Amino acid sequence: MTTFLTYTILGLVLGSVYSIAASGLVLTYNTSGIFNFAHGAQAMFGTFLYWHFTERWGWPVWLALVVVIGVVGPAMGAALHAAIMKGLRGTADVTKIIVTVAVLLGTVYLAQWIWNPDEAHTVDMFFGAGSKITVGGVVVRYHEIVCLVTAVAIAVGLRVLFTRSRIGVVMRGSVDDPDLLRLNGHDPERAAMLSWALGSTLAVLAGVLIVPISGGGLDANALTLLVIDAFAAAMFGRLRSIPRTFVGAMVLGLAANYVLAYLPSAGTFTGNLRVSLPMIILFVVLVVLPQDRLRGAAIRTRERYRVPTVRGAAVWGLVLVAVVYLYSLLLSDGAVTTFALGMTFAIIALSLTVLTGYAGELNLAPLAFGAVGTVVAFHAGVVGTGLDARMNIQGVLLAVVAAAIVGGLVALPALRLRGLYLALATMAFGEFLSNMVLRDTTQHELFGVKFTLFPDGSLIVPPLKVGPLDLRDGTTSLMTATVLFALIALGLAALRNSGYGRRLAAMKDSPAASAMLGQNLVRLKLSVFMISAAIAGLGGVLMSSATGTVAQENFSFVGSLALLMLVVVAGIGYLSGALLGGLMAGVGSAVLVSTFGDLALENEGLSTIYTALGHLVLVGTALVGMGVGRNPSGFVHDIIDGYRAMRDAKPVLYGAAAFGAVLYVLALTGVIGTWLFAIIALCAVMLLPVFGRMYLDEGRRNRPTPLELLGVDEPYTDELRARIDRELGLKGGVHA
Repeated sequence: MTTFLTYTILGLVLGSVYSIAASGLVLTYNTSGIFNFAHGAQAMFGTFLYWHFTERWGWPVWLALVVVIGVVGPAMGAALHAAIMKGLRGTADVTKIIVTVAVLLGTVYLAQWIWNPDEAHTVDMFFGAGSKITVGGVVVRYHEIVCLVTAVAIAVGLRVLFTRSRIGVVMRGSVDDPDLLRLNGHDPERAAMLSWALGSTLAVLAGVLIVPISGGGLDANALTLLVIDAFAAAMFGRLRSIPRTFVGAMVLGLAANYVLAYLPSAGTFTGNLRVSLPMIILFVVLVVLPQDRLRGAAIRTRERYRVPTVRGAAVWGLVLVAVVYLYSLLLSDGAVTTFALGMTFAIIALSLTVLTGYAGELNLAPLAFGAVGTVVAFHAGVVGTGLDARMNIQGVLLAVVAAAIVGGLVALPALRLRGLYLALATMAFGEFLSNMVLRDTTQHELFGVKFTLFPDGSLIVPPLKVGPLDLRDGTTSLMTATVLFALIALGLAALRNSGYGRRLAAMKDSPAASAMLGQNLVRLKLSVFMISAAIAGLGGVLMSSATGTVAQENFSFVGSLALLMLVVVAGIGYLSGALLGGLMAGVGSAVLVSTFGDLALENEGLSTIYTALGHLVLVGTALVGMGVGRNPSGFVHDIIDGYRAMRDAKPVLYGAAAFGAVLYVLALTGVIGTWLFAIIALCAVMLLPVFGRMYLDEGRRNRPTPLELLGVDEPYTDELRARIDRELGLKGGVHA
């Protein structure tokens, strides 16, 4: 009985902290319509500051709490709203999600820059771990009592705020109908900023409370994900009800502790289930609880994508293969292998283009389907041992089919979901897979066959070999991945221009209208999910093969979010956006960070500067994601528009082609280095539209103004009058 009471009280304490964190989510979503994926990162950053004040600077606990919870928390939330969130009105769900994901990644990178992850950071309980009382034979610490009392007070306070106060009604109205709110003399942006300040404060409070009861150790990634577990409680209240959120949090806390108390402790199953439980509950809650009805009218968002033609996709595919081959001649063997890895990420990114860019559905765990393909290919397609081990084509095909089937199985219960709910369901699947399957190092037996899913926590995936095609060679691997990318992109372009693609576009614009016209939305969603998962599975196998040895970290939730963010930044509705986003996610920042790390080791005097630049690259990548609200169509859209306007600037295009050819010859002959060539070429590609516009503007200025427009937008001078007389054949002129 004492055991039951002990785990019950511990569960209620954990649930109370989940309740505080989830209440902050409900608060910001209710008043801004944005689900804040950075909630856990805000909690993490505030907790690190609390540690810094109390442990490093020696401030009293009460003073650190006042500063962190009373000043830093509200300021962080208000600044986020003022700088980023208020610019997201009129954007699609994926854009709103990506901006908060960018804030999450940027905050984590910044924390790892400021506080060295290799150093230990611990936070003690309020009043110390020795301050406790005994109730019914169960020891309860003062810190735990503070958690319980605070959670109840916040739940009651928010309930009163939303239902009994005028400011609460104004907060809810700021997202329901901001224009009507303005007509009644209120400022919806001010109400939303207040809610973000309160939500951020609750996040920081939850972080400070949860660290001591979870062991006291501070880790940026772990604490961020720990608070994300509160998503299940927030969804239990449908992001609306504070009382139901409170109940959901308590159920979550109790279930997590009962699993530890009563399930067998032998093996890794119980520990993995304990970690996965919040995501399992989140998925069940999303699928079981009632959903909103389908949208009745089409919602016009600010995202605009041009539909590619099949011929155009074919031509650009050939150009891509040629450019990649020519560029590979400049690279070392190691760089070619890295480039091949980036191209496999681009293939995974294509799964997001068809699913989100074309169909409007969301998947926050594309790497999870890559993990499914990798596990299947490893167990079914590897032949030989040691250096002679190879992956056969049967294993790759089986991996693609398995990923498609798993995608369908995941999508089937989630088909009734849409938008944010669907995104959370895929996130729950990804976390479940990562914690339950990719951590499973125990031996199983099925139909007399013994196997281990992830032996020793990692998989050694050999390269593919099909007849004479052996991907152990770096250049062969790169070109194979490039050709596969081009072929899949061509197939997606054909799909988008087909009747099936138009049905996907109709479903994306207005599900209700599409259903009314007789479209089977269930079949459409299921099929596009399976296509997307199959592409991700293929890319995952190739990525694992290019990496050599993969572990759970290669398919992490954070990695999936970073890939999705960069694809959206590039342009998720474009095939070229998948290429650039995948390359940036796969090798872009990793190569730069690695380069600065090597420079720091080689130059001890400048190591601080090079290390700072490496961190700046990571934070800067997240900052790019935060700015996607200003250009939700992606920077590829702007580049395409810029080059489209240059069709009449042929001398500039010819000059650029000649310049590129000379630059390539210089790099090929070793006159300039590969890095310099890449930087100059990238700058030339970005600046060419600017030179094109300057050339066209100059041409317009030198072109004679048509007679009927003379004097319209220029001074009416004697010279101009003489020209008109001359053009009209009025000898001697006619003067007033």
